[in-house]
Amino acid sequence: MQPWLWQALLALLLATLLTQGEARQRAGAQAWNSSRPALLRLSDHLLGNYKKSVRPVRDWRKPTTVSIDVIIYAILSVDEKNQVLTTYIWYRQCWTDEFLQWNPEDFDNITKLSIPTDSIWIPDILINEFVDVGKSPNIPYVYVQHQGEVQNYKPLQVVTACSLDIYNFPFDVQNCSLTFTSWLHTIQDINITLWRLPEKVKSDKSVFMNQGEWELLGVLTQYRRFSMESSDCYAEMKFYVVIRRRPLFYAVSLLLPSIFLMVMDIVGFYLPPDSGERVSFKITLLLGYSVFLIIVSDTLPATAIGTPLIGKATPEERAQSGKDPASSHLLYRPPALASTGVYFVVCMALLVISLAETILIVRLVHKQDLQQPVPPWLRRLVLERIARLLCLQEQVPSQRLPATSQPTKADDCSAMGNHCNHPGGPQNLEKTPRGSGSPPPPPREASLAVRGLLQELASIRHFLEKRDEIREVARDWLRVGSVLDKLLFRIYLLAVLAYTITLVSLWSIWQYS
Repeated sequence: MQPWLWQALLALLLATLLTQGEARQRAGAQAWNSSRPALLRLSDHLLGNYKKSVRPVRDWRKPTTVSIDVIIYAILSVDEKNQVLTTYIWYRQCWTDEFLQWNPEDFDNITKLSIPTDSIWIPDILINEFVDVGKSPNIPYVYVQHQGEVQNYKPLQVVTACSLDIYNFPFDVQNCSLTFTSWLHTIQDINITLWRLPEKVKSDKSVFMNQGEWELLGVLTQYRRFSMESSDCYAEMKFYVVIRRRPLFYAVSLLLPSIFLMVMDIVGFYLPPDSGERVSFKITLLLGYSVFLIIVSDTLPATAIGTPLIGKATPEERAQSGKDPASSHLLYRPPALASTGVYFVVCMALLVISLAETILIVRLVHKQDLQQPVPPWLRRLVLERIARLLCLQEQVPSQRLPATSQPTKADDCSAMGNHCNHPGGPQNLEKTPRGSGSPPPPPREASLAVRGLLQELASIRHFLEKRDEIREVARDWLRVGSVLDKLLFRIYLLAVLAYTITLVSLWSIWQYS
């Protein structure tokens, strides 16, 4: 037999043996795989040759569309001074990974699998307003559907910057945005879309904890494309979180004590104007209001952007930045005014004005020995015109005659009878011819004593008349002060009522708008 024939037979025999060995090996592998759990086989099938450093698309021209959703769980804190909002949200995002697809029939009809987050590609979607890392729990797994849809659910404690406007405090409404965008990839690589309909996102309060200080009004959404300095375009999704403060606590702890003090200040006008107790009462109220402001200063919000109607603001004041048009219809933003709460400043100013008015009236009605009479022009203006305007005609006195400084001779005669210093008086008694029945003239010493007594009585009468004149002047000033006090009280009362009506109207508009 030829040698080449033997070589051909050996080669054929070797090929047959190798084929049989591979068949036995495949049968053994299939038997071993069929004995392994389906989850392990599916995990090895998906992650065996997976590269998480590459965007999971077979055609690089096709962008990866990421659908996101936000559900507000709680409003943890609102820091007005630092312009920071801390919220707790449920964040959901999903995308299609073309390298994580399988046939459920090959793996015991498994249609969904949870795999580690660190093992697959994750889009780099962040919140632009992040200012601090919150204490969020780490969720190490994601769900993968057999079509390749990856679902990433995780709770987040979000600490974001927000332009807070507290002018309407405690009836303020805040609008803070959460902007989700890819930090690196352009819209040609990663596009962002909304998971649910905007109407469902806006009205979803199913998991919101509604027992805190803030009430959730709604969550608005807006999709936008923007470009930086280069020609690259990026996609972003904005969620506007609109919240409203519950004002009951601040109304009880801030507004009511201030209102009570203002009411007591108004009641203080009913104290007599010539009483010094009114000044002490007003000063005590002003001091009590100052102590009240010091006590509640920690409760009031502080901001460097605007001035709250009630509250305080830092001395640094800057122009307020505008909001996005998508949410401008929800908020009313009056301009900033000063560096302190307008409400408390006006209340303090009213108390100071009330004290100044009281000091003026007390000064007018204060009794002095050298007090000048009321000028005629002031008497006509106050006791006639203003009193008639205030329907206080009973305050107008009758015109009195000016007091005389020296007693007349007729008065002396009427007071002292026949002992008068006129012809036929004591000085001419000796010269008067006496009749047959006339009594003898009194002795000269007795005439001098009577004359001294008359001078003393005239001095006493002059003192009493001067005292009556001073009292009458004091009564005139008291009438003037009383009329002016009623006039200023009514003006003050009108100012307080106008201020109160304005505040109530503004707060009603802000509360129910």
